[in-house]
Amino acid sequence: MFILEEPYVSDLLATTVVELSLPVLDTPFARRRLPVPGAKLLRTAGDFAAAASRPGARLYSNSENAIGWIAENLAGSDLPAKIEVFKDKVAFRDLVADLHPDYGYVGLDLRGLRGFDPSTLRAPFVVKPAVGFFSLGVHVVASAVAWPAALAEIEREILALEALYPAPVLGLDRWVAEEVIPGEEFAVDAYFDGEGVPVIVDVYAHLFASADDVSDRVYFTNVETVARFGPAAVEFLTEVGKRAGLADFPVHAELRMDAAGRVAPIEVNPMRFGAWCVTDLAHFAYGVNPYRCYLRGERPDWSRIAAETAGRTTALIVSDLPNSVELKNVASVDYPRFAANFSRLLELRPTDFKRYPVFAFAFVEVPSDDFSELHALLGADLREYLTMREGAGAGAPC
Repeated sequence: MFILEEPYVSDLLATTVVELSLPVLDTPFARRRLPVPGAKLLRTAGDFAAAASRPGARLYSNSENAIGWIAENLAGSDLPAKIEVFKDKVAFRDLVADLHPDYGYVGLDLRGLRGFDPSTLRAPFVVKPAVGFFSLGVHVVASAVAWPAALAEIEREILALEALYPAPVLGLDRWVAEEVIPGEEFAVDAYFDGEGVPVIVDVYAHLFASADDVSDRVYFTNVETVARFGPAAVEFLTEVGKRAGLADFPVHAELRMDAAGRVAPIEVNPMRFGAWCVTDLAHFAYGVNPYRCYLRGERPDWSRIAAETAGRTTALIVSDLPNSVELKNVASVDYPRFAANFSRLLELRPTDFKRYPVFAFAFVEVPSDDFSELHALLGADLREYLTMREGAGAGAPC
């Protein structure tokens, strides 16, 4: 079953919805995005809620915009409570606190954020919304001295973010300050089967421009990445699943692995895989359809995949824009020039840059021994691809 909402549904997801012929909640967005009459739209919330509440039912939402609907219409099930454990980053930290007893964090409301004493945590530390999405509002604070400037920037961002996403997606009245988790960052898309066993459908590593970079600019996957991070991710998710009582449940987990091979969570996002359909990276890299895997209980054959895809890396480029860009002033984007950065472009997905601070998602392939194209985009100022309305500037340099 599917709940499809803003901001984005890929062609792969839309096609899968129709091919699986599973119920879709009838929303204005679903009607606009899905081909008709191929989609099986359930026109009443009651009918959809009844079907979703049946034992063994599997529900997938591409967007956390659906969380409010689930909380209201599936209140009689255990699903809202399970979602809340993961959506609330403080609650999730509490769930796994004993696994990392030396890790410091504190939950804060907006007033507490303004009165927060930065010396209570080891620097550097991260401050982000307790209910967050897509690295929005995330700040790395290098020292206690840097806290006042970071707080001022956070307060400016609050005003901008409130206009972009529904309140349940961001929850900007509640925040968490937490110590930086050491190690290499990677992400896992997985689902818990009917017995609560986690099944990995994709593993991708996160490239950063610098130690204080918190952007989502570049992700990549290859067989080495899956082999290196996959087993540890399964072990961690197994423990989380037991504690949260998960079954028939999809997640997008962002994790770090330290030099000793120990995994610690950054966050686990419920009811979906990678946001904005970035989970489609599995399709481009391995021919794996993550939505079908979850809804039909299929498991990728990683041994076969390793033999067939050795030597190549598939990456996702998120063309995010700095906060200084006034989106309403963007007249156009030079997509052909942006695409020219890549020698093997698999798919370029333009987005509504008037509404969201991202103008495209690019899926590309590079040799596993040459990441030069990926590194060139890390930290790059993508405003060079924008044409602004006459008289409007592209914003101050980052």
